Amino acid sequence: MQNGAKQQIAWLVGASSGIGRALAFQLAQAGWQVAISARRLDALQAMQAQAAALHPYPVDVTDLHSLHDAVEFITHELGNIDLCLLNAGDYTPMPLADFNIGLFRKLCEVNYMGMVNGLDAILPAMLARGRGQILLTASIAGYRGLPKSAPYSASKAAVINLAESLHLELKARGVLLRVINPGFVRTPLTDQNTFKMPFLIEADTAARAIIRELDKDHFEIVFPKRFAWLMKLLRMLPYWLYFNLTRRAV
Repeated sequence: MQNGAKQQIAWLVGASSGIGRALAFQLAQAGWQVAISARRLDALQAMQAQAAALHPYPVDVTDLHSLHDAVEFITHELGNIDLCLLNAGDYTPMPLADFNIGLFRKLCEVNYMGMVNGLDAILPAMLARGRGQILLTASIAGYRGLPKSAPYSASKAAVINLAESLHLELKARGVLLRVINPGFVRTPLTDQNTFKMPFLIEADTAARAIIRELDKDHFEIVFPKRFAWLMKLLRMLPYWLYFNLTRRAV
């Protein structure tokens, strides 16, 4: 940040672990004031103890009122939010033998409706000012339905579709809505996987990839690039070929 420049304010939801945590520290190091949100206040306070530019505001993304309250507190205490990352997410693998409607409902409430709730909280202020950037964390897994991942893939596909649907209208009002589609990133959630994850990267690497893109205005931030292009190719294939290629995972 240049001397005399306005200090920028970021709000990271889902900041206590994984990509959100890594991004919070990297933004703070780059000179941002960063409001960090997650359900557990103790985890947020432990982060604040490591970087004074981090400010804890606990929320539950399934509780709309907690998100609205956080925006009000952040704006009053830190200033207008320039960047909002809605990153809270959950993941549990589900093979057919473990079909569980409760898991579908849980992942939809967190991964999809959590994004909708976050947008409901942050959009009024950004639209009133006519500026701001919002990042929704989806996943490469949302490109196509993946075996043993129906609840997760479906919820992330919904996030991508949501962002695509709102992008142009918001851009016309001065608000840049973008989607982040990570591949496999080492986090407590991906530690549940028992298979070898291709192109696996660390959370710090993912955070650096996001920061490099913040000054740009294209719709999708995706990484790692080689894995992303492979998955984009799979998205273009006809169903008969796609299912033949993914049959081995079943």
